[in-house]
Order: sequence, then C-alpha cells, then structure tokens
Amino acid sequence: MTNAHAHQVQIPVHVTTDRTLRVKVIDACGMTCTFCHNEGTPVASDNLARTADTLVQAGKSGRVSIYLGSNGARFLPGTVTPDLEFSRSLARLRDALTVDELHLTGGEPTLHPQLAEVTAAARRAGFGVCMTSNGENGERAIPDAAAAGLSRVNFSIFGTTAGELAQVQHSKYNDVRRAERKIEALRRSIRIALDLGVKASANIVVPSYEHAPRVVRLLDEYGPDLSVRLLNSLDDGDNSVAAIHQILRDLSAIPVARYLTAGTSGYRTAYRLRNGRTVLFKQIRPVRLPTTCADCRFNNPTDCQEGYYGVRLYRDRLGGYLVGVCIQRMDLCMPVEEFIQSDLCAEVLGLREEEYRRLKAA
Repeated sequence: MTNAHAHQVQIPVHVTTDRTLRVKVIDACGMTCTFCHNEGTPVASDNLARTADTLVQAGKSGRVSIYLGSNGARFLPGTVTPDLEFSRSLARLRDALTVDELHLTGGEPTLHPQLAEVTAAARRAGFGVCMTSNGENGERAIPDAAAAGLSRVNFSIFGTTAGELAQVQHSKYNDVRRAERKIEALRRSIRIALDLGVKASANIVVPSYEHAPRVVRLLDEYGPDLSVRLLNSLDDGDNSVAAIHQILRDLSAIPVARYLTAGTSGYRTAYRLRNGRTVLFKQIRPVRLPTTCADCRFNNPTDCQEGYYGVRLYRDRLGGYLVGVCIQRMDLCMPVEEFIQSDLCAEVLGLREEEYRRLKAA
C-alpha cells in the first residue's frame, strides 16, 4: 500500500490498530513548562484546598494546565499505587479494549517513588510498558523500572541548551543555572536508558524555523541509537509544519515510510538522512469519535487541538480510577466499570475497527 507524500514521493504506509492505554501515574513535576496540558487534570498542589467549582489553571507552583479553564475537569489527580485496585482496573480495560501497551505519563513519572513496582504490576497484567519523561529523575528511577520490565522511554526535549529550556519555563523559574541542571539530568537519563538496553526516543517540538539549531544539536549530540521525533507545535499551526519540512530539506532527508495507527489521531512519517539515520515527523490526523465528538463545541479545526488521541486512565485523589477520552473534555471522564459498560467504550472500539478497514483499503 502506498500514499502520496507532500513532495509527491510514493512511500509505503503501515497501518496498525491502537492498542495503547495511557495512565497518569503521578501529578508532581519539577518543570514549569508554559504549554503543559498536564493530561487534562488540574495541578494538584495548587488546588488542594479548592472545590471542584473553583479549580485554577495556575497557582503558586508555577505549573499550568492549559485546558483547565474550559475542559470541565472536576477531580484532582492522585498518585497511582501498585495495588490490587490498580491491577484490576488494568485487567478490566485490557479485556474490554484489547489493549496491551501501557504508556506511563504524569506529571513526571520518574518522580514516582514506586515506579518499578507500578511497572511490574502492569507487566503482570499483560502489558508492555513505556514512559514519557523529561528525564529529571531518570538516573535514579530508570534502572529499577527497566529491571521490572520498562521497555521504552520517550524523552521530551524542551531545550538543547539551558537558555532554550529557561525560555519555556514560568518566569519565576526562568533560571539558566537551574535549566542547565535539568538538561544535564536529562543527558544522564538518556545515557543510562541506552546503556541498559531500554529503547529511547527524543521528542522535540519545533514551533518555528528559528528552532532548527535545536534539532541539529540533538542529532549531533546523540548517535542513531536515540530515535529522534520532530513534533509540530499545535499552537503554531501551519508555520510549525512548514518549519519542520524546511529542516528536513536542509538535512537532505528523504521520506521512506508512514505509520498510521487506526483509532487514534497520532501518526508518523519516517525520513532517512544522508548518513542513513532515520528521523520521524509526528503529526496529528483529524480523528474524531463519530458520536461523542459530533456536537462538541471544540469540534472544529481551530479548537480541537489533539483530536481523539486514545484512552487515558486516572486515579482520583479521593479514591477510584477514572477513564477519559479527551484532555479538552474532562467532563467525559467516568469510573472504569461505568466506562466498560458504556456506549463510549463501544464507540472507541467501533472507531478503531472502522478506521483500520478504511486505512488498509486506501
């Protein structure tokens, strides 16, 4: 099966189905990135004394949850504990959704005091386990998690220099020396992941062509064992996409394959550089749940920034696990058992199956 690339190059297209469940394992984070969606939830430390009607997007911590003002979130996220309730929730969603990969998110997962135990619980439930991390505590956390079964880490690269990282932090933490410590911690985390045989990738958002040097430095600093993925900035729209295409042209990159996942909005195009190294460009497709998204007020090309990205699992700070399907519509979250029996669960499965048939036939 082939598909036309923007440069009119025919490349193979590989289609799979979405088999991933994302779980927010902790809310704590040592970064204060100005664009953070925090998996749709409030920043817990800024809202401990508040009611569901008075939750704030930003507080004394300096952290933000950018969609909180309009997404209807009404619970505070709790830290996942590797207990029977967690294992049962995973097993029920595994069976209901036929998923087999657990993607650990946060906050910052490497700050979880029982990351290895959470990983082990997920492995016992039949999941492969991966994680998104800014690397700030990976040197401590990754070895035990890897021994417990962690197989891949997607490192988020917010800056390749201290100055770049400081620019995207809250003003009261806009400190170059602090940013340098964070970057050095990230470097150590990447090195230890690679040394332990854990697959590692670097996700770097490119808002504009001015960020081209960041990409080049990243490629120069790390060898081909680190997979580099370029992400367009949703806030910067077409300018960001154009910038990435220009960077790829500068690198004489040739598109070689596209990877589509039926039932989720994320997709990737692989490019081969002159030295044989592969770089991935990750983008968002306009995927929507056919019923749930149909009358959503955000369902337009401007406001719906992520599309339908997949199922997420949260622990409510007051107890119990909740399932969500959209970080811009946290009002859709419901308890695990209710979700499994709902029309929404059936809709998720139906979308995945329909998309797979359609994409394979294209």
